[in-house]
Order: sequence, then structure tokens, then C-alpha cells
Amino acid sequence: MRISQLEGRRVALWGWGREGRAAWRAMRARLPSQPLTLFCGVDEAAAADAIGDGLLSVETEASAGRLSAFEVVVKSPGISPYRPEALLAARAGTLFVGGTALWFGERAAEGDVARGVACVTGTKGKSTTTALLAHLLRAGGHRTALAGNIGLPLLELLDEGAEAWAIELSSYQTGDVATGGVRPEVAVVTNVFPEHLDWHGGEERYVEDKLALVTRARPRVAVLNAADPRLAALGGRLDPSTEVRWYGRADGWHLRDDVLHRGEEALFDTRGLPLPGRHNRGNLCAVLAAIEALGHDAAALAPAAASFRPLPHRLQPLGERDGVAWVNDSISTTPHATLAALDVYRDRRVALLVGGHDRGLDWSDFASKMRRGAPAVIVTMGNNGPRIHALLEPVAEEAGFMLRAAAGLGDAVAAARDALAASPRRTDGDGDVILLSPGAPSFGTYRDYVERGRDFARLGGFDPDAIAAIPGLGIASSNPG
Repeated sequence: MRISQLEGRRVALWGWGREGRAAWRAMRARLPSQPLTLFCGVDEAAAADAIGDGLLSVETEASAGRLSAFEVVVKSPGISPYRPEALLAARAGTLFVGGTALWFGERAAEGDVARGVACVTGTKGKSTTTALLAHLLRAGGHRTALAGNIGLPLLELLDEGAEAWAIELSSYQTGDVATGGVRPEVAVVTNVFPEHLDWHGGEERYVEDKLALVTRARPRVAVLNAADPRLAALGGRLDPSTEVRWYGRADGWHLRDDVLHRGEEALFDTRGLPLPGRHNRGNLCAVLAAIEALGHDAAALAPAAASFRPLPHRLQPLGERDGVAWVNDSISTTPHATLAALDVYRDRRVALLVGGHDRGLDWSDFASKMRRGAPAVIVTMGNNGPRIHALLEPVAEEAGFMLRAAAGLGDAVAAARDALAASPRRTDGDGDVILLSPGAPSFGTYRDYVERGRDFARLGGFDPDAIAAIPGLGIASSNPG
């Protein structure tokens, strides 16, 4: 759907975060005389009124009746279309779209495929994969945009031009690509396992929404992880016009031990790359497959991964205090992600901080895996902390790791420090690690994982402002220095 197609129709915006404000600016740029209604929270209404748009009406209650009064509602990604009021309005004929759909709609006139556009999604790894994709393309001198869920709404770049687009999409946004009216040239899916079940209303719907990027958006090329069982089982669900390129298997980009391979060709050892964990180096394989799908020489660009700057809050080393390394993995919102983080530090003595907002995810597999290779200390915290703690109590006694409980992050940090100090340090290997990899969102305590990660940095004695910026957002022809 193009923005011009909304002219003269009854249109509302729902949400006044950064995505909502970007949608308003895009609408005003294309349709300066279009009346609009904004549904937002009471705390946002004053800011919306302050912009002085005489054609913008602000309301603070998005009921089913009010939503159904509009033909189109441009919805911010965090607002679930499965909320009762949204479902009722949709049944009454209201069309809900997001800013991502509008951005793609503006490219529908360019042809069937949006050339140079590579979309990346996945339960975990999508941000690093998207940023690394932009980094390598820029290393080759290609004018590349880095945008989307990673921190820059696409609509903020509506009238900007780029040779390539590296776009991160959350499961909240993938369906928008399918309704945008144009196919992405490349779609990458790193993995699929349960997350955001409250927004989607269940695991089955989450998987369907996540996979919409390749099942409904009909990309020209789908780059898929051969090691993921849900992706490997896609079979005939993809459009016949979509070419599939697998990574993580012997005939494509893959790792053998730590050596990067393209088929039988060995390129280089990846252990020295600034990509902590084998899963992140696996993401490099996804990136290289996507670069080839875009028509570039991936083997020539691969060595530029050595100059990649890791993203904040994703296994981010903050530094050392009193011989203890502090690692911020606040982005971790599933037990699966926490297990991947622990694997990175399996040779270190680790105090792990887990827990947060309880979305009902099953932690039993995590607890089972702690019977072998558990960290030295696990501190549970947050709303689901007691539930995780109860699962781990019998395991801790059997496996011999220290288990502590805390109410919040501050108490958890103190407990981790005390527990590490109370037991003798290893004389072999590297020093101790305090690892925040909570496996749960931060809702209710912090605004988001960024705020939680910043607080963790502060509690460790580090400058929160120095660890928070995502490098390279926007459009550039070379990488930031």
C-alpha cells in the first residue's frame, strides 16, 4: 500500500513511539492536508498535541468501536493486532498496517522485486546479522542502509536512496512486508524458536508470523539456516518463484570446527573475529550467503568481518573490575539465548544472572542442561525468578553449583559478587565473569532491554552512555571509524 492511496480515506495512527512519529512525518510529507487521528497513551498525548498539527486529533482510548470507525490504522510494531479490540475492528473492516508496509509500498512502483533490499529476521541473531551485512557491504564500497527494528524506523529514510538495504525485522513486522506490495530481493531467517508468545497469542501463531517473511512475502531468494528444524521443514510452503539458499550445510557457507568454508573451499579461521560464540560466527555464514544472493563477491568481502564492532547488549564485554569480567547480554530474552551465552564462557568461572518478565516460556530444558556444564553460580531474579529457581534447586544440589535468589538486578549483582568472592578462584584459565543473560524480557522493571543493560553497566561501575550506541545506523558508503 502506497501512502498516496490513503488520501481521502479515514486514517488513524496507533502508537506515538519512534515508529509512530515516523509514520506521522511520512504521512504529512506525502499528504499534508489529510486529517488524521492518533490513538496513544495518556502520557504521550501532551507531546503529540505539542507538535501543533491542526489536522491531528489525539485520543487516549483505542476501543474496538473507535478503531472500527477508520478504514486504515497505521499501527506501531509493539501493538499486537491480536488484541481483542484490534480483532473486532478488523472483523468490521478496518485494515491494520505498519510503517514497514508503507515503506515497501512506496517501492511497489519500481517493479515486482525491491532490488538491493535484504530483510533479516530470526528469534535470535537478527540484529548482529543485519549489522554485519551492512558492515561487509560498506567495506566493499556499496552505499548501504542499516535500518528497521535495529533502531531506525524505515519511514525515517523514506526519501533516501541507497544501493543496498540491510533491514532487521521483528516478528511484529514480518507480515508487513507481505502486505507492502513488493517482494524483497533477499530474506534471511537465522532461526525460529518460541518468543513473544504474549504478543502473538501462542507459539503456533508466533512461528507463522515469523516465517511470513519467506512464506507470504515471496522473496526472490530465501537464505535459511539448515541447522534449524523449523526452517529445514518448510518444504513446499515457499512460493515456487522463491529460490532457497541454505547456509550451515556442506554445499554452502558453513563452519567446520572454527574454519569458514564455502562448500569445499576453506577461507580462514574465525576464532579471531569480534563475533563472540559459534552462533554469531554462524551468522557470518548467513551474511555471506545473502551478499552472494545480492550479486556481490562474498568471499572477497568476508575478511572485513575482522573490523566489525559488536552491538551493545549482545554478549558485550564491558570491562573488568577487581579481576572480574562483566558481560552485558541484556538482549537475551529466551532460555535458548542464555544457553548460547553460557557456551561462549564455558571455560570461565561464571556467575549467571537470569530472570525477568514472565511470559510463560518453558525453562525445564535449561534446567536439565544445567546438570552438566553449569556455571559456578546462578542468580535468579524478576517475576519468573521464583519459577526458574524452583526448577534449578534439585539440579543445583546434584550438579554442585551455587544457586541464589534476588528480587531485582541490583540485588542479583550483589549476590553474584558475594558468591564469587566466597569460593576460591581458579588458578588455571582466565578470570571470573559476571554474565547478565536473563533469558526473559525486562517489562515491568525496565522500559526495555537497553535500559536494563545500561543499569547493569552502572551497577558494575561502567559508564552506561559509553556502551549504548549502535554503530552505523542510517545510510553510508563506508563503515564508521
